[in-house]
Amino acid sequence: MTKLDCTVTTCIHNAEKCCCKSGILVEGAQAKNCCDTCCGSFEENRGGLFKNLFKTPESKLEVECDVANCLYNDDHQCRAERITIAGDGAMAVGQTECASFREK
Repeated sequence: MTKLDCTVTTCIHNAEKCCCKSGILVEGAQAKNCCDTCCGSFEENRGGLFKNLFKTPESKLEVECDVANCLYNDDHQCRAERITIAGDGAMAVGQTECASFREK
């Protein structure tokens, strides 16, 4: 499992800079840079009113990865000890990124 720091406070799954999902998907099959990646699990918290009452923030979770070029991608699973998903203020998936991406 990967330790996840998430700065995407506009995501419905974000709480305390962690994710309330048990796993996320990082997309960007042909990525060459961080900005070519995104969190495919992002969902905008429209109006900022939603609070996740049923799940607790997960600091470690499964990270599925379709970024073929990433050093940490091992058979579609992220093997990094820690990653950061960035994109504070994001309103769409494409406005997020895996800030920990490292090209092979």
